[in-house]
Amino acid sequence: MVEPNQPREPSDERSLLACLERGERRAAEELVDRTYEQVYASLVRLTGDPELAADLTQETYRKAWQALARFNRQSQLATWLYRIAYNTFLNHVRRPTRLKPIDDHHLVDLRDPQPGQDELLARREVAQRLRHAVIGLPDELRFTVTARFWGELPVEEIARIEEVTGAAIRKRLKKAMNHLRTALGENAA
Repeated sequence: MVEPNQPREPSDERSLLACLERGERRAAEELVDRTYEQVYASLVRLTGDPELAADLTQETYRKAWQALARFNRQSQLATWLYRIAYNTFLNHVRRPTRLKPIDDHHLVDLRDPQPGQDELLARREVAQRLRHAVIGLPDELRFTVTARFWGELPVEEIARIEEVTGAAIRKRLKKAMNHLRTALGENAA
């Protein structure tokens, strides 16, 4: 039972948004609880690095809190967060990297004691080739592919975000798959 002075736990997206707009901490926690795994998982798929994905996930939520007043409710909160996560990833990729020299005394032996290292390495190489091929797609195809397969968004939701029809999104997906087959086939030779 909810006490009179306690904010009620939001059960649907509309009430969650209303609570967020009032600045209720419980609503912010609820939003994170509902969306964190999806946002983090999509960033792991985009980056291939769980630690970097965790950092970018935190950055995504920081940006979301700052932009909450501008959320226009034309899409679901999870979709809006995915778009922020995707843009955060792109900003990270576009940011120039600073190379630091590594002294020999800082090198660490990173041998994996688990069996099946060859298989893990092969999987990582395939995942890295796929990630590079996806990142090499034209922007509208890249977003469509990552939103659908890495962000697990439905075609209809992607269509709403991109302001096109579901059929247009399916055509983009087909075109992207053809690009990926070609790119991955050329890299395999």
